[in-house]
Amino acid sequence: MSSPPNPAEELEALRAALAAAELARQEAEGRAAGAEAMVAHLKLLIAKLKHDRFGASSERGRKLIDQLELELSEVVAAASEDATKSETSKPRGAPETPRRRPVRAPLPEHLPRERVVIPAPSACPCCGGKLAKLGEDITDTLEVVPRQWKVIQTVREKFSCRSCESITQPPAPFHPIARGRAGPQLLAMILEAKFGQHLPLNRLSETYAREGIALSVSTIADWVGTCTAMLTPLMVLLDAHVLAAARLHGDDTTVPVLARARTITGRIWTYVRDDRPFAGPAPPAAMFRYSRDRTGEHPQRHLAGYQGILQADAYAGFNELYAADRKPVPIREAACWAHGRRKLFKLAEVARSPLAAEAVRRIDAIFDAERTINRQSAEQRLAVRQEQIAPLVAELERWMREQRARMSRHADLAKAMDYMLVRWEAFTRFLGDGRICLTNNAAERALRGVALGRKAWMFAGSDRGGERAAAMYSLIVSAKMNDVDPRAWLADVLARIADHPASRLHELLPWEWKAAQVAATAEAA
Repeated sequence: MSSPPNPAEELEALRAALAAAELARQEAEGRAAGAEAMVAHLKLLIAKLKHDRFGASSERGRKLIDQLELELSEVVAAASEDATKSETSKPRGAPETPRRRPVRAPLPEHLPRERVVIPAPSACPCCGGKLAKLGEDITDTLEVVPRQWKVIQTVREKFSCRSCESITQPPAPFHPIARGRAGPQLLAMILEAKFGQHLPLNRLSETYAREGIALSVSTIADWVGTCTAMLTPLMVLLDAHVLAAARLHGDDTTVPVLARARTITGRIWTYVRDDRPFAGPAPPAAMFRYSRDRTGEHPQRHLAGYQGILQADAYAGFNELYAADRKPVPIREAACWAHGRRKLFKLAEVARSPLAAEAVRRIDAIFDAERTINRQSAEQRLAVRQEQIAPLVAELERWMREQRARMSRHADLAKAMDYMLVRWEAFTRFLGDGRICLTNNAAERALRGVALGRKAWMFAGSDRGGERAAAMYSLIVSAKMNDVDPRAWLADVLARIADHPASRLHELLPWEWKAAQVAATAEAA
């Protein structure tokens, strides 16, 4: 026969359990507070880096943002995992610990709502009396419906005439690809996945196969090539719009190209029209080109008839464009201050050079003043530059030339200063023209997708593949620059472009298409 429970021992055990629970609660709160502080710090730092367009190089800044966002996701995931484990392992009867959660933003209003009503009891569970509805509480849960494939069967009925025995039948439906079975939504999804998300075609084929749709790589590649040819007239209009700009951003990046038993290094070039920094009315757009090498003949061919301002780095291949005897007229060079700052910043950060740090500080003061006039008119920007920024630039030049005179020409800092000083006219051209930007970051942002793609598809299959990729980049990057969903836009364009009048083809450009969509939505409302 078991001995009766000792109240004193039970009380002591309960006190010990409560003490242990309280200690665990305090430790959990301490970890949670530390995690919340770290999350808040990382979010603020990421927000600042995303807002700051100047300063350190854009490539370095993007890598830092990616690293911080990865760290943020790890901190949040670890905090949630600890909190969940703490809740599930808590002793029964232990006091509840209120868990602080961030304020949730409402779910998007445009999403469809599916109402699921939990059945209420038919009678009061306490006394069996009749129930009267007082109201309801709604809990929103974000869910996703897996991608659905379907076959659209377009039926064309045949009719015969009782009088003349002639047969009448509606015309066959239009397909973007002749004798093809792919709809415009499917084709747009493939194009955006390959050139917007940088997914190789073999990976797309494998993904579709897992969903029960057998599409070989050769079939998808055939569709991609056909769509590229169909969209060529739109690309011509886009190129003409870009080359009509008074100022262009230009840059290039490497792209591995498959050759016989090896890969070679090709180049993807971009020329960006972006008048938003000086409040220009023209919509932004980007033109891409591919070449097998980096000789200067390529930019000379790309910009053969251009007569404006080219904002770029100090690539020697551009020099022929700036030559005084160039026909029709020389292109005016505008240098990139971010490139000049980058060389000095590396010496200040790596070599701990106090002179390099001072040069960076002076350049940052120019960036700070320039930031206040972003998206103002060219006239307003020019007035502020002449009044506030020109003295800073003049003082920087005086200081740099004074310091440079004391250095050996072989010194790294001297070379970094010479990069700017020997091109001082190009670096200071922005002081006399409010349309010119301080940096060439617009072109670097346009090329970011190519840099990401190199890691995904490893190499372009051929020179033709590089040219095709450049053409599609022009469309997709331009759509993104105008806040247009590339997939929705391409789907609509592919469905309409064959029957669209050539004289009105401009209506399919991303910015005009977007305006038409907004107008149609407003009219429907």
